[in-house]
Amino acid sequence: MIFGIVYIKNRERMAMIERGMDPRSYKPQPAPWQNLKWGLLLIGAGLGLFIAYLLDYTAFKATRDENEAIYFGLIAIFGGFGLVLSYVIEKKELYNNRDKE
Repeated sequence: MIFGIVYIKNRERMAMIERGMDPRSYKPQPAPWQNLKWGLLLIGAGLGLFIAYLLDYTAFKATRDENEAIYFGLIAIFGGFGLVLSYVIEKKELYNNRDKE
């Protein structure tokens, strides 16, 4: 795996040299939205797990062997909610940046 990554990186550098580009001047673009997206996803998953726990032991008064599916369902719902919220924030920021230009 590591060999493959190093090999691909070396081929990329060689292709840049062949085209007359300086490989040292190339810097990968940072992805700040990626951190936001993963953060919101994890927050959503955590909220889903916490709410599932609260519902399981308060509303349903279930024992340990009942209602396991609610955990996974709420994790998926709140994880998806986090991703949708991330999309809305990114879209709003992109729209604001277009207006400034």
